[in-house]
Amino acid sequence: MIPSTHGEGLRIARLLMVLSSMSPLFLLWALRGNEFIADRYFVPACILMVVLPNLALILRKRAARKNRELRTLTIGVAEDHRDHVLVYLFALLLPFYTVPLGTWRDISATAAAIVFIVFLFWHLNLHYMNILFALQGFRVFTVQPPIDNNSLSGRERFVVITRRPALSPGQTLSAYRLSDTIYFEEAE
Repeated sequence: MIPSTHGEGLRIARLLMVLSSMSPLFLLWALRGNEFIADRYFVPACILMVVLPNLALILRKRAARKNRELRTLTIGVAEDHRDHVLVYLFALLLPFYTVPLGTWRDISATAAAIVFIVFLFWHLNLHYMNILFALQGFRVFTVQPPIDNNSLSGRERFVVITRRPALSPGQTLSAYRLSDTIYFEEAE
């Protein structure tokens, strides 16, 4: 990715998007359970880690609609990221699901690894990898805008979450701003 020349707004939204992308892991842990921590604590904690970030994402989408944060974006070059879902599943979900959580040391090491991964997802702009988007038929594209000094898209890459199967150079679309670099198109 091209480094940003300015700080991105809506940092909390970005953090919650990273956490929501990890929802399947917490759901699997809740289903599997843990012998070290009683289910009455472990299962609700896992469910909260699924519900709260996804609820925040839904509320952010609603706020973007309510505040009419609709932007017209022009596509330069678009990269489809369907392959990232496989990388996500095999690099994150499966290894963490199989990690034993039988001691405080195991739990601490796993929590530290998750914090590290959350930081990397956030820093590398991978926070849009949300399984809920895929289940609803959305695709994720990283877009390099055309070099035309467009004041809305500028020269910064941005992410478009859409149901469209492809994005073509020169195409324009209207999408809601979830953060300064992530846009969500609800309808074609």
